[in-house]
Amino acid sequence: MPDEHDALRIEDLHVEVDGHEILRGVDIALPAGEVHALMGPNGSGKSTLANTLLGNPAYHVTKGRILFQGEDITALPTNERAARGLFLGFQHPEEIGGVSVLNFLRQALAVRKGIDDFSVLEVRMKLIEWTKRLGMDQRFQERYLNEGFSGGEKKRNEVLQMAMMEPEVAVLDETDSGLDIDALRVVAEGIDEVRKDRPQLAILVITHYQRILQYLTPDRVHILLDGRVVESGGPDIARTLDEHGFDAFRERVA
Repeated sequence: MPDEHDALRIEDLHVEVDGHEILRGVDIALPAGEVHALMGPNGSGKSTLANTLLGNPAYHVTKGRILFQGEDITALPTNERAARGLFLGFQHPEEIGGVSVLNFLRQALAVRKGIDDFSVLEVRMKLIEWTKRLGMDQRFQERYLNEGFSGGEKKRNEVLQMAMMEPEVAVLDETDSGLDIDALRVVAEGIDEVRKDRPQLAILVITHYQRILQYLTPDRVHILLDGRVVESGGPDIARTLDEHGFDAFRERVA
């Protein structure tokens, strides 16, 4: 039976892409207020899991289910997942020319809050508050979404979106990808700032590096290999991985 405290629960999840099985029975329970790290090498199924949680129709669930706050959302489209409070931070955020950060967030918040005409003034004031808290230039909101942004700016914008959207669960797909050590620290500090405002926010950090976990301490770490979670435990698992690599866990794959 699902635990009533789990914000997100993935049960025996099998997923195919173009007829090829990528996920082969993934089980993860993410309680409210906790940070979990999902770690795996390239090709292990990390991005497949992120896309499946997003509701990307190219990823076909053949078995298992996804529970969001106890509700089975396996068959729900992306917009309905977002409206319920599921947020995905992209590994490679897309550029959208002609659409300002302000207008993008206004439309996204309309979906999240179920309001057809979300106040521009309300969004602007909230953006001013959060850009200040995250140490960002307030003029950032007038720029076109991710157009001309550096790698660090794109990832900070993802954190800004997470703050504005007030999700219940945030899935951060390789947020550390392409960041130098200074940008990584700034992004991690931004995530911590959002957590101060929303202590019940559950976060799943998907990564193949241990370095972000030096700034964002996880409650639990899951190792994904060949489409299966082969080990789950405390932060020590990430340190073992840093010292010995994924080979230390390969023998656990059936």
